[in-house]
Amino acid sequence: MSSVVSFALPAARNPVKPEFTRHDAHLNDGESTLKPQARASVVLPGEEIATATSFMRGHGTYPLNDKLQSSLAGVIERVNKLISVRPLRSRYSGEVGDVVVGRVTEVGQKRWKVDINARQDAVLLLSSINLPGGVQRRKSEMDELNMRKFFTDGDLLSAEVQSFFNDGGASLQTRNTKYGKLRNGTLVTVPSSLIRRSKSHFHTLSSGVHLIVGLNGNIWVSKATPQSTEEKDSEMIYMGTNDDDFSDDVRRNIARTCNSIIALARCQVLINEVLIFNMYEAALDLDVPVKDIVSRREEILSHARKARDFMHIDETQ
Repeated sequence: MSSVVSFALPAARNPVKPEFTRHDAHLNDGESTLKPQARASVVLPGEEIATATSFMRGHGTYPLNDKLQSSLAGVIERVNKLISVRPLRSRYSGEVGDVVVGRVTEVGQKRWKVDINARQDAVLLLSSINLPGGVQRRKSEMDELNMRKFFTDGDLLSAEVQSFFNDGGASLQTRNTKYGKLRNGTLVTVPSSLIRRSKSHFHTLSSGVHLIVGLNGNIWVSKATPQSTEEKDSEMIYMGTNDDDFSDDVRRNIARTCNSIIALARCQVLINEVLIFNMYEAALDLDVPVKDIVSRREEILSHARKARDFMHIDETQ
């Protein structure tokens, strides 16, 4: 059942029409100098963003004739008076506390290397994982010998960024039971710049689909399976096989959710669980077959905005 769906942005695109957000309604006099392009979801190189006297210059911007211009194609980020542009085609650069979904690329001495779409592989130390049974103790030589029973090459896992090394590499941890090996689902990869930060990145939709929205652009879509305390504390947390009781409805719901995510990404809309669910429901309302969701994405997105109060959420909030 496990598979990978990758997505890459098109090489060229037409200029973006301004899309105003709820946050724009609260602009004060000083912020009224923000240009319409800066209120759009994406800006292009050379576009004027704002006046240099009203805002502070951040990454991805440069001053020109008392104006702030975008130096790259990306998403506007605004924190009070600081304006920056986050590039669309960049590697993931994380922060401590980020939820990520990655793939194990190497098993080393007391550590695993994990691909998280960053400039270099992250490291998951043996001392940073949750042992079967929830035992709290120092890791022994026997644990080191059994490392491949926990994670092996090619395994998908969810983790949290714990810290960074001096060379910029991320150190991960999976001590919490909500992190760990992933199964019973599909991986969808979108540009990390389109993932919107939320209070929680673990969600179970009413369709019976569970989402782990990684801030590194990897989104895990799987069957929702309520876990008992005994199961979380047992060796089942490191099982590498999928369940056998996959119904056609569950498979169809997972596929519909995956295609809804890809459709949002191709529309270059910031992604969170609410927008994914809105696209999912809009596709159902229009009776769009699963295989046609991506090709009919503009129609579905328009219906979602009208029928379900779909709003373009300001990425700076």
